[in-house]
Amino acid sequence: MNEYFLSILVFSPLLGIAVLALLPKTQETAIKAVGFIATLPALLLALIAFIGGSDNLQKYDVHVEWIRFGDYAVFDLFKIDYELGLNGFSLVLIVLTAVISTLAAVASVHIKKEWKGYFMLFLLLEVGMLGVFAAQNLILFFIFFEITMIPMFFLIGKWGYFEKEKAAYSYLIYNGLGSAILLIVIMVLFARTGTSNIDALAQLMTIENPNTVSPFSESLKFGLLIALLIAFGVKLPIFPLHTWMLRVHVQAPPSIVMLHSGILLKIGAFGLIRFGMGIFPEQFQSIAVLLAVLGVINLLYGAFLAFKQTDFKMVLAYSSISHMGIVLIGLGALNEAGIQGAIFQVVSHGLISALLFFLVGVFYERFHTSAIGNLGGMAKGMPLTAGFLLAGALASLGLPGMSGFVSEFMAFLGLFEEMPVLAAIGCIGIIMTAVYLLRAVLGITYGKANREFAAVSDLKSVEFIPVVTLLALIVLIGVYPSVLSELLHSTLETIMLGLGG
Repeated sequence: MNEYFLSILVFSPLLGIAVLALLPKTQETAIKAVGFIATLPALLLALIAFIGGSDNLQKYDVHVEWIRFGDYAVFDLFKIDYELGLNGFSLVLIVLTAVISTLAAVASVHIKKEWKGYFMLFLLLEVGMLGVFAAQNLILFFIFFEITMIPMFFLIGKWGYFEKEKAAYSYLIYNGLGSAILLIVIMVLFARTGTSNIDALAQLMTIENPNTVSPFSESLKFGLLIALLIAFGVKLPIFPLHTWMLRVHVQAPPSIVMLHSGILLKIGAFGLIRFGMGIFPEQFQSIAVLLAVLGVINLLYGAFLAFKQTDFKMVLAYSSISHMGIVLIGLGALNEAGIQGAIFQVVSHGLISALLFFLVGVFYERFHTSAIGNLGGMAKGMPLTAGFLLAGALASLGLPGMSGFVSEFMAFLGLFEEMPVLAAIGCIGIIMTAVYLLRAVLGITYGKANREFAAVSDLKSVEFIPVVTLLALIVLIGVYPSVLSELLHSTLETIMLGLGG
């Protein structure tokens, strides 16, 4: 069973696509039920692996011969195998993907048209996201990476809001350019080493005189790392490669933004850690200061512009840019505390942003606006929604006892150890986070009421599932961070060993 475990986990949503293909497009209830149920097998299997812990994750590895290039394959060169596997970091992100995908399927109850096409694309997107984190070679990673782009383009362009086509094409152009750069890096590595296996590449790049098909100069290694930084910097995003993300956050339906902000942005961080730090550890150390500076710029830039926004979607969009700066800060610290903080921030922001964008979907469904000035008085008219909104904001600004505090504390602790002046400057961004989030949320909950709430329902029973689940996970990680740190221990040891720590 173990040899099929990961393949079933990654491709299980395809069964839902097959069932949806047979259903008439007019059966809204059945389509939505199948769309939701099809996300459950991946969630169940991911939780089984998570509960099993970090011991012997190799038992889930899959290795099947796939593509061979002539006689070179006899020497185990220039062949591409179907390889899936898990480590602590990838397992955490697979669980995060499965959880948010299931909750986003619940949030999709607010989709108004063409449910069949929507859920087929939704499930294909989930396959891509799961595959990205499970892939054990660069070419398979790239295939899954591209699979995420296709459905995302259509989900934005078809089911988004007023400027949805512009947002969809902006997404496609930026991410397409990032993918092209990534493909060049992968092809150079494959051509010069004869392998695309991630672990094999990590070993080859750390050997002083590796036995490769063609030698690597230090300048080539550094150039490849910079290319990776640009490719994944688009996805993260890193300033100034961020403008496409603002349009997506505002124009895509909230259920899709839950996936985009909660999972897809995290592929950028995953790539920098898994490939940048894993394959080029020596060169990565040489750009540590650059990463830390970029992180502080992201943090401050996002925070100050979020403060000026009058639309809550734009507040959250700039907030995502700011919070991804904390990931860069942690990676730039290049110590265990900083890297662990960066990984925690990846998970924490995924949960918090999914919660906040789900709530955006709730009040957009009722009022058809996300303008802060038009949503005042929510605490009196929709007290449960307002309460969860305030809880999500407190988690995002790093309130102790919630996941945001753990990740920010560790990332800044790591940076203060290495670059205290830069860390002190970055703390301004933490202060501004509290300012812009409380300003926006208090404006919505206790601001002047410009509408009647008498005929508006508060959270419905089906809407309780995502908000309660996400908030519970945020508090769990904040109160008991060992639920993640124990699983990440071996991954952090491997990273630090590669960095010479």
